[in-house]
Amino acid sequence: MDRYFILLGGGDLRAKETLPLDIVIADLAKKHAGEKRACALFVGTASHDFMPYNNTFHKTYTGELGLKTDVILTVYTHMDEEKQKAKLDAADLLYVGGGDTVFLINHWKETGLDQKILAAYREGKIVAGLSAGAICWFEKMYTDSESATGTDAPYAVCPAMGILPGGACPHYNERRADFAEAIPEGEDWLCIENNAAVVYKNEQLLGVIQNGGSAFWVRKESGKIMEEEIKSAETLF
Repeated sequence: MDRYFILLGGGDLRAKETLPLDIVIADLAKKHAGEKRACALFVGTASHDFMPYNNTFHKTYTGELGLKTDVILTVYTHMDEEKQKAKLDAADLLYVGGGDTVFLINHWKETGLDQKILAAYREGKIVAGLSAGAICWFEKMYTDSESATGTDAPYAVCPAMGILPGGACPHYNERRADFAEAIPEGEDWLCIENNAAVVYKNEQLLGVIQNGGSAFWVRKESGKIMEEEIKSAETLF
């Protein structure tokens, strides 16, 4: 079965800014589910399992899009291995929310949740993510996690999970100037604006889905930033 990442650069789920992108994600989950009702599993680790965020996800993906929703909690609540497995097995879609990316990666490694999520992805379950949930899959990430930036700078380049090649930056429309100063020379970075999502199929980039934002390949050579806008993915899957 094909494997999909749909990765959003940012946007307010509660204000329905990302709803056109969420419709695409939900439709892909429904296709995965076949004749049964599709199930979306919210993974809110980056927000420390902030329950109002999960409630917003539920209102969108159940109330607006008609999917069944569930949540996996591991930060302040102990959820045994059997229960975690049952939730992951039932899901057609895993949606990884925004927040502190460094905390997300470290916590997943400590609890083994990273391997469980990757196993679900490799089985063909759709994986979507916003902001932190988008950039954690790459080799490097441009993050505002306090544990990485300290007090000297608002952002930092950090290692990520390494499932997808290169580096990734979310909220690029807001971080363009800072990003240009921070990135090393000669590296290719995928930069995603708010209200845009990049689509990967079998770890290959198909293109971008746009709702006011876009995405770019960005590279710095001799101090100069070069941007290449990524083509639309709307007719590619």
